[in-house]
Amino acid sequence: MNMEMLHPADQLLIIMDRIYGYVMTTTSGGNLSILDDNGDIWITPGSIDKGNLTRNDMVCIKPDGSIVGNHKPSSEYPFHQNIYKQRPDLKAVLHAHPPALVAFSIVRKMPNTSLIPNVKFLCGEIGLAKYGLPGSLDLGEKIAAEFKKGFNTVILENHGVVVGSTSLFDAFKAFETLDFCARLEIDANKIGTPMSLANEQLDWYKSRQHVDMNEFVANKISSEEKNARREMCQLIKRAYNQQLFTSTQGTFSRRLDGDSFIITPCDKDRKYLEPEDIVKIEGNYKEMGKIPSRSVELHREIYKKHPHINSIIIAHPPCIMAFVVTDQALDSRTIPESYILMRNIPKLDFGSNYLKAAQTADIFEENTPIAIVQNDCVIVTGDSLLNAFDRLEVAEYSARAIIASKDLGEMVAINQQQIDEIEEAFNLKK
Repeated sequence: MNMEMLHPADQLLIIMDRIYGYVMTTTSGGNLSILDDNGDIWITPGSIDKGNLTRNDMVCIKPDGSIVGNHKPSSEYPFHQNIYKQRPDLKAVLHAHPPALVAFSIVRKMPNTSLIPNVKFLCGEIGLAKYGLPGSLDLGEKIAAEFKKGFNTVILENHGVVVGSTSLFDAFKAFETLDFCARLEIDANKIGTPMSLANEQLDWYKSRQHVDMNEFVANKISSEEKNARREMCQLIKRAYNQQLFTSTQGTFSRRLDGDSFIITPCDKDRKYLEPEDIVKIEGNYKEMGKIPSRSVELHREIYKKHPHINSIIIAHPPCIMAFVVTDQALDSRTIPESYILMRNIPKLDFGSNYLKAAQTADIFEENTPIAIVQNDCVIVTGDSLLNAFDRLEVAEYSARAIIASKDLGEMVAINQQQIDEIEEAFNLKK
């Protein structure tokens, strides 16, 4: 979906639906705006249920100040207007109150944007605006002053966050990513000490280019491949709706036959992926005109070395990621289901999934279906798409349970005798 080709009212509706649907704001909270090419500002209405909006509820404010629409504009309109005046390069503004970012706003701290690579690239440096009365000119001036300094993302004291960008979807990506980072840091602090990436590591990651591959023309698509593309898109959307990764991160792949497999594309909105967006790989060749995930080399190596693996998922679920950014191990010995599906979970050095794809692929034996890459991601393998997805869900649920247990007492793991019984009963001994 090319969101920028949609009418501003439709863009506002789609993004507000996502924000409200993912519990990032409340019925009465949050507002979005778009500065149209002709100078009109389209904005969400004030005092209208955010969970039941239609495109006809959106309000247009003309350059002369006249208002067109069925409702009053958001009461926060003054700061939207001020931001556009101070930053003519920005064409969209997003404001909301997700709990994790509110938590940072009420302790007057900034989320650590160096825990994982993508956050600093999308959000940049974060500004902090002094408290102001909601809807007041004073608040608008304080927020606009931070944007004038060059910040595109600003946390408001005791309020929430404002993000500006060149498009509404880009603003949403930065907002979603910062909220994810905030939740990650909060959970990580419950189990250990979050470890930041060094500037050199961030620079290296940013410099990574797409894998250089020759192209082939896909003249024929088998029924099996069509079905695989369809199933992959269904599970990707499911994973996104469960917040197991963000809109432009997270990779699925599925083996076809021989040395061919299909994989998610790079930088496409996961919520709206369609079968035709998926990229086919044949050996060292990629489907013409498409850009596969930058982890394509690792997927190829895993399939080459492990015939028992037919699907791979690379994801960033928030609870697992708490273990990714600390020195704490994710223990699979919580409940029998967790051990059966997760088994051993090694932690790999940052960058090893790119710098050492072949060596990283070696570890995914049958008793090691999952691995964590420090300050980056979790890699999950399975004998089918559904099996890999099930493992991902179970791993995230297990991580969530371990984090929750920290408020109750010390975790008592399943002991070795019980592990032996599980392995015997479920034929897990190798």
